[in-house]
Amino acid sequence: MSAASTNPEWVAKVQNQSRLSFGLAVTDMAARDNRVVAISADTLDLIGLREMVAAAPERVIEAGIAEQNAMGMASGLATTGMRPYLCGYAPFITARSMEQLRNDVAYANQRVVIGAACSGIVLGVSGGTHHALEDIALMRSLPNMTVMVPADALEAWHLTQATETLDGPSYVRIGGKFDEPAVTAVDASPTIGKATTLRRGTDVTVIACGCMVVEALAAADELASEGIGVRVLNMHTIKPLDRDAVLAAAAETRGIVAAEEHHLTGGLGGAIAELVAEEHPTRMRFVGMPDTFATVGPTRKVREKYGMSAANIAVKCRELMG
Repeated sequence: MSAASTNPEWVAKVQNQSRLSFGLAVTDMAARDNRVVAISADTLDLIGLREMVAAAPERVIEAGIAEQNAMGMASGLATTGMRPYLCGYAPFITARSMEQLRNDVAYANQRVVIGAACSGIVLGVSGGTHHALEDIALMRSLPNMTVMVPADALEAWHLTQATETLDGPSYVRIGGKFDEPAVTAVDASPTIGKATTLRRGTDVTVIACGCMVVEALAAADELASEGIGVRVLNMHTIKPLDRDAVLAAAAETRGIVAAEEHHLTGGLGGAIAELVAEEHPTRMRFVGMPDTFATVGPTRKVREKYGMSAANIAVKCRELMG
């Protein structure tokens, strides 16, 4: 029997795309808990909610392209004891509905889980209005908010399932119609708030999230051939940040490279820098989007243009070693 045939059914269904993982995980939870309700901001197909529509149509609400209304619905349902999962496009479910998100969800500490698809520059050809490069900064600035950035479809499934035990609001940053190479084991059990060590090394540390995790691993493999031992941490939870893992990296290696598909302001790198500046100052380098709106173009080429690549991670690691 092949390894593939022993995998759970959901593994094939998610097609290496975290957007589908989120929707299928919500559908799975809804089958076990009749309090689970999905609210879609024009994302039934994008986030893979058709199975839930078929199984429990009374617990799927299509709000349309009206993110403020969807956020208000989610908060109201949470008030009644329901467990709403709000599905939207990352650039719109954050910025467009920020007032409702801040006041109705975060301030009220409602148990609302936000699945934010097409994050970063996955919609590269759609232009700056459809890029989400400030969403981590927005979300982690809100009190009560948990912020997660899965590295792939498998981790997205597990982290979404883990929200069953969370109190208060949470934000799960997921991808779009774009293949995400797997770096997570099918049977993994990531813990919210705890980084996953993917490579061990004592020379330099790369702390990455989302699509940059696979790039960090490629950079580590390249540098290993040069005799440089790179510790790679998958920081799938930005808030709460894994303080112990970050401080250990600062103490045990010669510096930290933060890698993310997000503006260099306010994201993963900022969270790490805030911590080490106070607790254990160390040299850092940053890989991410500079202080500009991204150009329009194919996602891979746009990422490469702005240095969100294994090659640039390796360059930053060598700088710390120099």
